[in-house]
Amino acid sequence: MADYFKDESVIAQLTPEQYRVTQESATERPGTGALLNNKAPGIYVDIVSGEPLFASSDKYESGCGWPSFTKPIEHSHVEEVHDTSYGMNRIEVRSKHGDSHLGHVFNDGPIDRGGLRYCINSASLRFVPREEMEAQGYGAYLDQVEDVR
Repeated sequence: MADYFKDESVIAQLTPEQYRVTQESATERPGTGALLNNKAPGIYVDIVSGEPLFASSDKYESGCGWPSFTKPIEHSHVEEVHDTSYGMNRIEVRSKHGDSHLGHVFNDGPIDRGGLRYCINSASLRFVPREEMEAQGYGAYLDQVEDVR
């Protein structure tokens, strides 16, 4: 298993928007994320640590304006934290090893797929296409991207 961590050299290369989202817990404007309409098979990894977070087979169109997933690819790579910022009561989603702010999880997802909606900022993710997964060290997750919905 790879060693995932908060890589300061990667953080130094983030765009201002990626930095704002991952390091300052900001939110990108709805409908603006580069990965919102991505339908290619592959996995989504933390832009800072590279830890695998979500599979394309768990991505769906929720209409919320951000990429939405029904579950993490690896629950041990995602932390859920109680968030009361802006007078709201939400569950923040952060990467375990990279400590990047990813987005929030809500209980209004597709019932037949567990009922959760992981609402995630594109700016916190890097997409690894299925054909590059093996070469980039994510071959163990290939079985989770075949069945794209």
